[in-house]
Amino acid sequence: MEYWKDKVVLVTGGSSGLGREIAQAFVRSGAKVAVAGLEPGAAEAAAGELGPDVLGVQADVTRQDDVDRMVAAALARFGGRLDCLVNAAGRTDRGKVLDTTPDEFRSLLELNFLATVRCTRAAVPHLLPRRGHVVNIGSLAAKSSARWVGAYPASKFAVAAYSQQLRLELGSEGLHVLLVCPGPISRKDERLYPLEGTEDLPERARRPGAGVRVRGISPERLSASILRACQRRKPELVVPGYTRLVFALSQLWPSLGDWIVLRKTS
Repeated sequence: MEYWKDKVVLVTGGSSGLGREIAQAFVRSGAKVAVAGLEPGAAEAAAGELGPDVLGVQADVTRQDDVDRMVAAALARFGGRLDCLVNAAGRTDRGKVLDTTPDEFRSLLELNFLATVRCTRAAVPHLLPRRGHVVNIGSLAAKSSARWVGAYPASKFAVAAYSQQLRLELGSEGLHVLLVCPGPISRKDERLYPLEGTEDLPERARRPGAGVRVRGISPERLSASILRACQRRKPELVVPGYTRLVFALSQLWPSLGDWIVLRKTS
């Protein structure tokens, strides 16, 4: 995509999983990319494999000083320019809702939501002059909850609300905000952080998406769709698209929405 040539993109969670696939898609499109990862050496290793114009930064995005250092490193490497922030750092969860403690809710909100807030606030002053992009990776769970997923839906609903607030307040100033809500992603490798707390759950709760009957999504195709959605400045990307009907029905008729979710995860 000629649109992305020489633009500067920062991807959190970019050393593995979907974040890495998104970073790879930007590299292939000619962008200059900084990838951030939590594990020591992981971001640097990913950067070395992704290409010569890729910067790897070790950062814990739940810490403000790490976030500030990460953004500063990307700006320093690429001439003070930033065109796109992808908030891809995060993890899923499993557990019965009443067995999920307040501390477990707080921990997941810290990574899946508050880290997005920290990174966005640090990046937006540099994005606004360039009419840049913020990409927030949500989930189908940002639109409709499910069983046995612990604190995960609460953390992703918060990302959805925050994305809309950003659009409403900063869209007129030129900021584009894309909320990405995918179903279960097909994986090539093991999870960086294995699922915990599944011992007392049904077997299907251990499957991708806690057993939701949706075909696994290709991370390569999703990444390409994200780049196109940014170029077209779309507000949301929901994959698979037909799930939008379920979400609309859930808003209009909650009991029907619950029935559909139960059927789709049984």
